[in-house]
Amino acid sequence: MINKILLLLLSAFLISGDISNKNENAENKNSAEMLLGKFTQANLEKAPHSNWFVPGYENYKPKKEALKTIKKNIHDYEILMFMGTWCGDSRYEVPKFFKLLDEVDFDRKNLKNIAVNRAKKAPGKLDEEYNIHRVPTIIFMKDGKEVNRFVEYSIESLEEDIAKILEGKEYTNPYSE
Repeated sequence: MINKILLLLLSAFLISGDISNKNENAENKNSAEMLLGKFTQANLEKAPHSNWFVPGYENYKPKKEALKTIKKNIHDYEILMFMGTWCGDSRYEVPKFFKLLDEVDFDRKNLKNIAVNRAKKAPGKLDEEYNIHRVPTIIFMKDGKEVNRFVEYSIESLEEDIAKILEGKEYTNPYSE
């Protein structure tokens, strides 16, 4: 009887350890696939990120009026974008953002992309320096100073929100105080 109880306890222990190892392996696999630090659009166009990036990019049709405003004004700006490849909002907005940049021929030397982990931390201190709490965060800068930022999701639409920022109109992101 005692042998059977010990055998059952040992089996339960081994099974729980096996499940724990599977969870660790799955988390390590996800971590290995997560981008961290500087990246380019080309990084998102490759597996495993291409499964959400490519359809989001290809299916996005920005509103023409907002696109005209963006094209007219965006070339005066430097842009710093923070995102997480694990984040649903980033997966939704970032492909559209890259499509907008392509549509308006934005000079990519004026764009810095930073991928963060689930704690919204990136190598170095940029996440702290720019007060990143939610992603995606797209910061529009002129002469090294922040003009405004898009945070996590749009108020109207991505392109209309960005058009307001670039035109210098009043724009408040969902988390502004």
